[in-house]
Amino acid sequence: MNFQLEKEIAVIAVRRASYLTEKVFNQLIKEKSAAGAHSKEDKSPVTIGDFGAQAVVIALLKDAFPKDPIVGEEDADYLRSNKDTCSRVWSLVQESIQQSKERQELGQIKDAEQMLSIIDQGNYTGGREGRMWTLDPIDGTKGFLRGAQYAICLSLIENGKPMVSAISCPNLPFDFKQPETSHKGVIMSAIRGQGSFQYALHDLTAKPTQVHMKDVQDPKESKFCEGVEAGHSMQGTQEEIAKKLGIVYGPTKMDSQAKYVSLARGDGDIYLRLPTSMAFEEKIWDHAGGSLLVEEAGGVVSDMFGKPLDFGVGRTLKNNNGVIAAYKGIFKNVIDATAAITSQDPHFKKN
Repeated sequence: MNFQLEKEIAVIAVRRASYLTEKVFNQLIKEKSAAGAHSKEDKSPVTIGDFGAQAVVIALLKDAFPKDPIVGEEDADYLRSNKDTCSRVWSLVQESIQQSKERQELGQIKDAEQMLSIIDQGNYTGGREGRMWTLDPIDGTKGFLRGAQYAICLSLIENGKPMVSAISCPNLPFDFKQPETSHKGVIMSAIRGQGSFQYALHDLTAKPTQVHMKDVQDPKESKFCEGVEAGHSMQGTQEEIAKKLGIVYGPTKMDSQAKYVSLARGDGDIYLRLPTSMAFEEKIWDHAGGSLLVEEAGGVVSDMFGKPLDFGVGRTLKNNNGVIAAYKGIFKNVIDATAAITSQDPHFKKN
């Protein structure tokens, strides 16, 4: 199976969802902030964006692949008990579906009640066998609220292995070498064994281009990425690993799976995410799509011990601890440096 249809639908789905999240930001955050009416504590735009993006993506997937289950983040219970929010989500969903010019026969939603039912279809528990899609409708919620990096992340997993990926990063410069002048909006997609490709989010006429990680053989010459939030990973330990590798550049801090996208196109060489607790289980939707993009661009992705990520044991990576992604030429160096730094730290002892 070549998965070309799955890739096409996945790209359309995250693009359609991006139309919605951009509307949410412009209407509910940017305009209100300009008028002094939006506070940083107000998380309602994320709620609306999450529900709306999940509805748009699942509606498209269910029309195209009705038998495929979906592992999503949300259910519609909150919307059923909050009519005003539900009405706002429904309005944005309709606008975004109408804005889309691709596969318009797919993903249509007749009314708000059907929208709620569609959102509820992201409740699959995951598993080892067969096909399933993983969806993170807004990955990087704090980045989204700040107008910084966030991503809509979609992946098809078959028999526990990601096979198709599409990630949209609406705020990522298309040309990372000229970030100040480049237009924003990137979709990156991959099929296992067929490479990773970058698309323009808003230009449907632009042809996708294949991307590759940088051919770095000396870790001293590499750049590493980590999350913005200190509570999401052991940033102090990650900096020690960077020093062990001789890396002279400071870390690039970025929200969401935009980090995987950046690595895949050569804007970064290493991604470190060491767990703040060895009991913590990463969610599969936070890594399925991004890990495939990096692998198809010349990288290797594993947990902190070098074990492949196991996407076949439910909704979490319960068989893994942390995540490391790096270009294949320096991956072993990164794993060895991680072991050297963490092996003496009781924090990283498995129970």
